[in-house]
Amino acid sequence: MIRIQKEDFDVAAEIASVVGTDRSVGAVTVFIGLVRDINGGESIADMTLEHYPGMTEKMLARIEAEAMSRWPLSASLIIHRYGHLQPGDRIVLVISASAHRQAAFEASEFLVDWLKAKAPFWKRETTPEGARWVAARDNDAAAADRWTGEPRPIVV
Repeated sequence: MIRIQKEDFDVAAEIASVVGTDRSVGAVTVFIGLVRDINGGESIADMTLEHYPGMTEKMLARIEAEAMSRWPLSASLIIHRYGHLQPGDRIVLVISASAHRQAAFEASEFLVDWLKAKAPFWKRETTPEGARWVAARDNDAAAADRWTGEPRPIVV
């Protein structure tokens, strides 16, 4: 399940919607990304995220499908916000549910790494010196690249 939205999300309600009544779920991992008030040593007053509707949803669906094919997940959820955000605001929610913790942890880490490197969002930060577009980081690409091999088998 993926959602791109302006409004904030309720973490507890989203976990409940992912797990539902599935009693085979033994592990749920939750990642919440927050807007920081500093980036590269500079203060950040706010951030605006833009995306290309249609293209963004398609890419996030591909990322989620890849995770579902690599790990035995019962369900997953990706929520990514766009629009004007302040430091401390929630920006991303990734939930992975599985029968076992290893799959949930690894899938969640994969989803976050690939979102950071491959999701088509454009970030504009406001600093004391003015607004600037945020460039992609090499370390984000390196984190995503580590998932190019076959996933480790899940031991149950």
